[in-house]
Amino acid sequence: MKLSTDLPDTIPVFPLPGALLLPRARLPLHLFEPRYLQMFEDTLKTETRLIGMVQPNAVPGRDKAALHRIGCAGRVTQFSETEDGRYMITLTGISRFRVVKEIEGFTPYRRCEVNWDGFDRDRDSRAEDDASFHRDRFLALLDRYFNARDLSADWDTLKEADDELLINSLSTLLDFDPEDKQALLEAPSLSTRRETLVTLIEYALRGGSDEGVMQ
Repeated sequence: MKLSTDLPDTIPVFPLPGALLLPRARLPLHLFEPRYLQMFEDTLKTETRLIGMVQPNAVPGRDKAALHRIGCAGRVTQFSETEDGRYMITLTGISRFRVVKEIEGFTPYRRCEVNWDGFDRDRDSRAEDDASFHRDRFLALLDRYFNARDLSADWDTLKEADDELLINSLSTLLDFDPEDKQALLEAPSLSTRRETLVTLIEYALRGGSDEGVMQ
């Protein structure tokens, strides 16, 4: 089913700290809270089947339920139901958006009016290239990071992945703080996201604020 070119002005949003969805990437989710089960069931009734992933914005002095201005909408592309009524779903990233305002209503989940302007490149089906990407240097840095964190990796798959898949998958999977995830989301280009990712990895290797990193 092809996504309509007319993206909706209002979408349901799922504020989940640390969960990063990027255009053309996939994000698995486990839904079990009643409000999000209702959100999912309502989403399946829509033409676009979109759910917006947004980082909560817990700024000191502000409402802890506030949302970051930029999120990413994903289309439900896979789902399965467990015996006890929970859902395992997969969102495929369609486009980033800006939150205009939250919509007050009667749904148990949150909904926002959103604006898609400025993110046309997200909706291109072609993967983005990173012309200045030094893959060997990057993989060497990643190897140091994995060794420091005692993580394993399928290096053959990493070496063969295209630039966007490699950078976006690592941005999604690596254990960074929610604010760092937001910086990766808001990166205007793949090269900027890669530079941000390198900075975060190097910071962790220098010690950062994390425990158990390489000495």
